[in-house]
This record gives sequence, structure tokens and C-alpha cells, in this order.
Amino acid sequence: MAQSADNRTLYPVESAAVGSGAANAATQTPDGPITGPPDNSTDDIANKKPASTSAASPPYFHEALEDAERLLKHSAEIGVNVDADTRDHILQARAASTVTPSQETVANLLAALTKLAASLKPVTAESLKACTDETQPTVRSYWVVAICLAIFIVPFSVASFVSSAISSAIHADITTANDLAVKLRAELGTAAVPTAGTPEKPELPQGLNEPDVISQLQLYAATIRAIDARSRQLNGFVFDAERDPFAGYRWNPKQSDKEKAANEAKIKDIFQLPVGLPNMPQALDTLTTTYQDVRLFGQDILDLISVYYGAITTCLLPVLYALLGTCAYLLRTFEQQMAARTFMPSVANSARFLIAAIGGAVVGLFNNFTITQGASIPPLAIAFLVGYAVDVFFSFLEGFLQAFTKTRSSTSSPQPMPSSH
Repeated sequence: MAQSADNRTLYPVESAAVGSGAANAATQTPDGPITGPPDNSTDDIANKKPASTSAASPPYFHEALEDAERLLKHSAEIGVNVDADTRDHILQARAASTVTPSQETVANLLAALTKLAASLKPVTAESLKACTDETQPTVRSYWVVAICLAIFIVPFSVASFVSSAISSAIHADITTANDLAVKLRAELGTAAVPTAGTPEKPELPQGLNEPDVISQLQLYAATIRAIDARSRQLNGFVFDAERDPFAGYRWNPKQSDKEKAANEAKIKDIFQLPVGLPNMPQALDTLTTTYQDVRLFGQDILDLISVYYGAITTCLLPVLYALLGTCAYLLRTFEQQMAARTFMPSVANSARFLIAAIGGAVVGLFNNFTITQGASIPPLAIAFLVGYAVDVFFSFLEGFLQAFTKTRSSTSSPQPMPSSH
């Protein structure tokens, strides 16, 4: 009697479950209640299944498993030896990923992941994933930035460089023409008051060589034509903002053949020497009158170019070149990181672009930068270097501040009082 009582008190839940299962079987079986002992296997499975699914795997388990497998695969690709325990722990975790893993499996997986991460550093699972999934968007974004910069930089740079070269040539030609005009005027005089010459050549003063004078007149006429041609070229860079004083005589396809011939003859008389030079002072006066209009035309265009393209070269191009330097740096860094499998997309790149833009704007305020005695770098080159290596910009600012502070301290230092005897 005592033994049967102990059996009833040791398994109260199981007996209740059996009774419940028997009662359900009795109600659902059409042939009547079951006379034999009930089958508890179905009830045991039903009771154990909720217990196994109630304890789910840690939320980081699958992510850690993927990172460990990614590092393990990279180790095999580059030939890094991995010990058997680390490899087995990862494989066991993969086998247990379909069911609830035990705590020991999770702990072994984390230990294996830590060991692989330490042995493959600086390569990480995140960088391996980024090298596979983030390369196309990154390259595409760099291409978009580079193309957008090229759309602005190439036309502005070409226009700035070409206009600067033409402007320098016009300045040089104007200087040459001024010297020739003064020299020829002193030698030949004017058509109304020519300098006394020989009876055979009254317009040619004594002591002058006629071929030399003719060569000077030809050089004077050629320089005037060069100034006129370059001024018309330069006028196109400001969209013909300056009026051409000889526009009415230029070639026009809408004119008739008679008008074209008349205009061509007029241009020839204005810009070229007469055949035979029957009167040198008169030819000089004609060229000088033409030169005055051409010089005014060229100087007005030079002023417009200096305003428009000076602003572009000083304010806009340094910023664009600094951004281009940043793009070049990021592309080079991306290529190196892809080769080392350490690429990681970062939001800090946008801050680097902003710093480069600020540095380029500041660089444009300076005319040139002296590196050593007698060596200097133009602002656009410095702007590109600022974008490529921001440390150059900060080094320049620190050096400039140190020099300014040193100068200020030396000027503000008190003078020693004279000693009294």
C-alpha cells in the first residue's frame, strides 16, 4: 500500500497527462474506451517540442556564423593555416544552425571567430563582405563625381589656359608695336612734316638704310595684324561682348560678290603696306591710325578677360581642382583597399570633400606658394594637392600662422631701456 502511494505522488503531472490523453482517446475513438495502457509517445513528443523551440538561438548567431565562414574561406584562398579546432567549431556551428544550438556551440563559434579575426587583421569579415557587395555602388559614385567634375573643369581650364596664352601674346605684341611706332615716328616723321632726306628719297632721312626701315614697317604692320587677329579670337571667349571696330569690313557670306571685293580691298588698305612704299611717312600714318583702333579693341577685351576668367581661375577652378584631388585620393585608396581586401565604405568621405572644397577656396586667395627659394607652385596645383592630401593644407596654414605669430611677437617685443650711469 505504501509503495503504490509513492508511485502516485512521484509523477503527478505525467499521470494527469496520461489521464488526459486517455480521456481524449476515449472520446475520439468510436469503438469505445481503450482497455489497454495508453501510448504516451505522442504525448511525450508534443510535450517536448515546445520545450525545444522555446529557447531560440541568439540573435547574433547566424551573423557570426556567416562572418566566421567568410573569414575561413578567405584564409583558404590566401593560404593561411587554420587549426583544426577552429575549423571544426565553425563546421559544427553550421551543422547546428538548423536547430537550436547549444551554449557550448555558440561559445566555440565566437572563440573561432575571434581567433580568425586576430590572425587575418586588418582584413575583417565586414571588409570581405563590402569587397563583394559594395564595390559596384562605390565605383559608380566615384565615376559620377569624376565625370561631373570633368564637365566643369575641362572646359573652364581649357578656356582659362587658352585665353591666358592669347592675352600674354597680345600684351607682348602691343609692347612691340608701341616701340616700333615711337621709333618709326622719330625716324620718318609724318606725311605732312616728313624728316628731311636725300633728293632721291625725300621721305628717307640721311643715315638710314632703306631696307632696314622697310623691315621695320613690315614688322609694324604684321604686329598690328597679329593683335587684331588675336583680339578677335579672344573676343569669342567673352561671347563677342566687345564691338569689333572693323566689323563692317569683315567677310560676310550674306554680302554680294561686289561688296565682298570692296571690303577685301578696304581691309587690305587698312592693314597692309602699299606696294612699292611711294611715301613711307604716309604709310606709317595709315598704320598708326589702324593701330590705335586695334589697340583699343584689344585692351578692352583684355580687361573683360581679366575680370571673367580671373574670377573663374581664382574662385572656381581651385575648388574644382581640390575636389578632383579628393576624388583621385579616394580612387587610389579604393584600389589599394580592394587589393588588400580591407575596403570599408565610410561616410567620412563626404566630410573630406567638404574640407577639400574649403581648402581650394582658401588657396584661390593666394597668388603663388613658395616651397623653396626660387621655386613656387601655382594655386591650381596646390588646390589639387590640398584635395589629394588634406595634411598639406593644414601644414601650410600652421606654417603661415607660425610665421605671422613670430613676426608679430618680434615687432611687439618691448625695447630695452637705456641704462643710466
